[in-house]
Amino acid sequence: MEYLIQIILLLVTAIAVVVIFQRLHIPTSLGYLLVGIILGPHTIGPVVSMPELEALAEFGVVFLLFTIGLNFSLPQMHALRHQVLGLGTGQVAFTTLVVGIVTWLAGLPIAAAFVFGAVFAQSSTTIIASLLTEQGEEHTQHGRLGLAISVFQDVTAVPFLVIIPVLGMAVTMDVLAGTLALALAKAMLAFALVFFAGRWLLRPLFHLVSKRRSIEIFTLSVLLVALLAAWVTNSLGLSLAFGGFLAGMMLGETEFRHQVESSISPFRDVLLGLFFIGIGMRFNPAATLLIWHWAVLGALLIVTSKTFIVTAMVRRAGFDTRMTWRTGLILSVGGEFGLALIAIALDSNVIDMQLGQIAITSVLLSMIIGALLMRFNSAIAGWLVKTSHTTAHDTAELQETPERQVVIGGYGRVGHTIAVLLHSCGIPFVAFDTDPKRVTQGRADQHEVWLGDISNPGLLSSIHVERASLIVIAVDNPNTALGAMSYINRTCPQIPVIVRAQDLATSAQLIAAGAAHAYPETIESSLRLGITALQMLNVTTDKIDEMVQDVRDQGYQPVLEDKISKP
Repeated sequence: MEYLIQIILLLVTAIAVVVIFQRLHIPTSLGYLLVGIILGPHTIGPVVSMPELEALAEFGVVFLLFTIGLNFSLPQMHALRHQVLGLGTGQVAFTTLVVGIVTWLAGLPIAAAFVFGAVFAQSSTTIIASLLTEQGEEHTQHGRLGLAISVFQDVTAVPFLVIIPVLGMAVTMDVLAGTLALALAKAMLAFALVFFAGRWLLRPLFHLVSKRRSIEIFTLSVLLVALLAAWVTNSLGLSLAFGGFLAGMMLGETEFRHQVESSISPFRDVLLGLFFIGIGMRFNPAATLLIWHWAVLGALLIVTSKTFIVTAMVRRAGFDTRMTWRTGLILSVGGEFGLALIAIALDSNVIDMQLGQIAITSVLLSMIIGALLMRFNSAIAGWLVKTSHTTAHDTAELQETPERQVVIGGYGRVGHTIAVLLHSCGIPFVAFDTDPKRVTQGRADQHEVWLGDISNPGLLSSIHVERASLIVIAVDNPNTALGAMSYINRTCPQIPVIVRAQDLATSAQLIAAGAAHAYPETIESSLRLGITALQMLNVTTDKIDEMVQDVRDQGYQPVLEDKISKP
């Protein structure tokens, strides 16, 4: 019963804090950190102490890395090997090196200095994405490049999951080198095991599962694969999160990627929230009175090192000077994944609690400072390059937008026909269907078809449906169509939606739900026959078009009224 009270207290506090943070447009990860501080042992008030929850929270990082792996499959890694791969890897490597040397010269042991370098190299993708969207810069050149490098930082941080636990075990350089070599060999073995399992087992497994048309079984299968991969890497002496990342990479190559992501996201968000709450519980506000000067210096080191390193690297890649400064300022912020590395380092005894407090406080301060630099990145970059006006290059940059595509829900007879027409016109589209056979057929037709339920809010959110140019719902289930319309009309009512309807009653419901057009199949097929008959009777095309459009504009009432009037 005591645990139940603690869980209720945790949920009430978390909901209250997260709602406030969302209203203030502050990343919720910081809200979870505050919940941990409030309910932790270092502040006045109630304390939540549940070792079981702390153990469960570790899987939040597993599912975070699993999701990152979904978005960085092997083909995508190969496609990004030039620009983002080089810049992302170089930024993390140089920042780790520079910060590591600075902190080592300041008196830290080599292992601890390495941890500080790895932690300080990370940037918050959450903060960057939210602020860029709020400022309308998410589609600018510096915005897209900065966000891409930030996301790729999470991938390049995966080796740290292997290295940091080893640092707590080795005591001499020769033992360290040998242990690291063994750990990397184990990592390659784990990659090979998961890779071949993914190629030979995962796709057939999910084909079999998806045939059941059960979201429950599909979700359980995703959880099983992620946790099984985590168990494999953990059995080899590596981190659980590394296994989650490998499993995500393998599933990211399949047609089930979007459905997998939408299925796993609730577990990821809740467990990741618990993880950040656990980090907050380790933070001791009273201890900052003794280390505040080191924390401020650490925050300044994070912000300045990444700003200058990123700016120099992007400039060397041939980009405009002002744009390079703006990219550097975007990436100056500290990252949540750095907090995850701190937790791993503390658990592995690579750093002590005082160094952990310094690192945590430095990252939190850098999030605040970095957010301010991002907010005024244009003005600061203009001052740094001694210009106060927008150049022609910047104007073109601000006008640049990504290619918008059509989203098709359902790849049956109607959806396939629409896909063929769009493909013939060179219009980009993405289609979803719950039948794995249709998905396989669509991919054989060289169409971008994925397994997924168009009425699933998690799926629609993961594909960023708000960026679509048009949505076509071609499913034959009216409840599915109404479910999709409910989410679309609530989140992005500006996107036009065309829906397939079985009859007039369903058509009226869909129109009321926000559809721009909802064509009832039964009446439309009659109209099609009528059009052919009138054409054979030499009625002019203009007259036929006028009559048909009049019927549609009046909600098919002329047809129905005439039908009702007949005995």
